[in-house]
Amino acid sequence: MHTWDDVVAAASRLPEVEESTWYRTPALKVAGKGFARLRSEAEGGLVLMCGLDEKEALLASGDPAFHTTPHYDGYGAILVDLETVDHDQLVELLTEAWRLKAPKRLRVSPDESGSATH
Repeated sequence: MHTWDDVVAAASRLPEVEESTWYRTPALKVAGKGFARLRSEAEGGLVLMCGLDEKEALLASGDPAFHTTPHYDGYGAILVDLETVDHDQLVELLTEAWRLKAPKRLRVSPDESGSATH
């Protein structure tokens, strides 16, 4: 089971992540753009930005950690159950959500930024 603190800790290794609010709930942003937010307690779960293809694949996987609602139909966001999502998959999805919203200058992979040869 994951908590919001776990989400924040996983995302904190990414450049320029800031804790904020979005729709009056705790959120993570990069360059002022939200990429993850905790839904209200009544709604439950986490909203993560993603591509529509990724969303389709996650929903088609049958993994109970991923779902959506009609509110998010046609929108690049997946709802994640923090109680059942695999840790490595959560980290991967957070990273991808961050990449969708981060400015290009931040999206250089760690391998590229530390490379001495080009």
